[in-house]
Amino acid sequence: MLPPVLSRITSKPIRTVLRWQVYAAFVVALAAGLMVGWHGAISAVLGGGINQIADLAYALLVSGGGIRTAGNTLRALFRAEGVRILLIVFLLGWVLTGYKDVVHPALFLSFVVSVIVFRAAILVKE
Repeated sequence: MLPPVLSRITSKPIRTVLRWQVYAAFVVALAAGLMVGWHGAISAVLGGGINQIADLAYALLVSGGGIRTAGNTLRALFRAEGVRILLIVFLLGWVLTGYKDVVHPALFLSFVVSVIVFRAAILVKE
């Protein structure tokens, strides 16, 4: 059973990749927690969570029904990518200024792994 927000996303590759991102962030958080401690684990969760939130917003905007023409498809894609980038910039700034004990390598490693995992959606069969 999917959470209500994810049930709107009809694309199996996107749902699969969002799940993979959670797993990847957990693995990086576990490693960071073992090496650095709680602040490393929290930083890794935040780093992965930033991109997951942005990717979820992207998926929700792209999965809207009623897109019939190529022009509408491109507009939806550009709008979704713009929202995604704005969310990433805002959330990164918020975490970096708000969390004083952030472990930068853990945060950015988890963020980068999450970005790479999202790009793996092309490998998932519909």
